[in-house]
Amino acid sequence: MITARRPDALPRHVGLIMDGNRRWARAAGHLDVSVGHRAGAEHLGDFLGWLERRGIEHATVYVLSADNIRKRAGDEVDHLFRLLRTVVPEQVRSSTYWRLHVSGDLGLLPPATRTALEAAVAETVTRPGHLTLAIGYDPRADIVAGIRAAVAAGGGDLDSDALSDAITDALPGGPVKEIDLVIRTSGEQRISGFFPWQSQHAEIHVSPRMWPAFTERDLDHALADFAARRVRRL
Repeated sequence: MITARRPDALPRHVGLIMDGNRRWARAAGHLDVSVGHRAGAEHLGDFLGWLERRGIEHATVYVLSADNIRKRAGDEVDHLFRLLRTVVPEQVRSSTYWRLHVSGDLGLLPPATRTALEAAVAETVTRPGHLTLAIGYDPRADIVAGIRAAVAAGGGDLDSDALSDAITDALPGGPVKEIDLVIRTSGEQRISGFFPWQSQHAEIHVSPRMWPAFTERDLDHALADFAARRVRRL
């Protein structure tokens, strides 16, 4: 397990793009890709536990984009909605550590799914760690909403640096918005619109593992990569 020897040896805030559920299912011989989506949703709890044991207090996870809701086949999206209503809230509730935040347009979700997520947000409000799930997420809409909220709160009279800070504070999520490390699984070499404002200065680690096969050792490899890059910049 990676432990911090200096304050900057571990990221304070880890982002995750959990990709590869469908390919993992096909590689395992499953014709129904929903098997991969369920395995991926259940694996979220493992990942959160690994972060907690390493003392990482802030995490942001890309679950479902607005584009995927609009473009994927109806049956597949309906299954994802069921997982978001049942498995995902349970993975968060099973820990006593993570406080849930949601970033995205919950109006794209069925009422029952939206209600289940909102209930998990309310039930975890006193917990110390902060987990933001991107659900129905659109990066441009996220930034536009932050700008509008900052200006409505009086940010229009601020200088550029202060306005930038006000926009950051207005974005959804926990108290620490800036993401230090983004991990993308499945080997894909793209960021896919993952919180561009918050991850401006983030290190990016691409793992070849499909998300359901991502291990604790793979996380430690990503954390060691992060620490090595920080050392080189000193």
